[in-house]
Amino acid sequence: MLHYALIMLAAGLGIPLLAALNAGLGQHIGSPVAAGVVLFVVALGAALALCLVTGPQPLRLVAGAPKHLLLAGLLVAFYVLYIIHVAPHFGVGNAVFFVLLGQLVSAAAIDHFGLFGAQVSPLLPARAGGIALMAAGVWLTQAA
Repeated sequence: MLHYALIMLAAGLGIPLLAALNAGLGQHIGSPVAAGVVLFVVALGAALALCLVTGPQPLRLVAGAPKHLLLAGLLVAFYVLYIIHVAPHFGVGNAVFFVLLGQLVSAAAIDHFGLFGAQVSPLLPARAGGIALMAAGVWLTQAA
């Protein structure tokens, strides 16, 4: 389990870097949307390369997948395009803090109700308190 935690820690470390780098690119080229396109082209190339190395056969099964599962692509596009636009005006830290708060609330709801096949993990007072503490932390970052 430790290796999963470390992988997700690395992914989390990358989110503010992604925001800062793409916000900088968006400002440099004068278009947050174009910067998002560049990000997705680079990401598609990396994902395709990894898919070719690990075996592209599962891609044939996508056509039969429930269509609502494909909405994840729209959600990542929403995140990337708006973090590029918002971060230069709101600050990378502020933008990411609110993203984290949204992730905690959404993850708690998904786990509590077992949505999309997730393992059910009820929203107990300790978890709700942790989310409240995170919300307080976000408020403190705004108040300073």
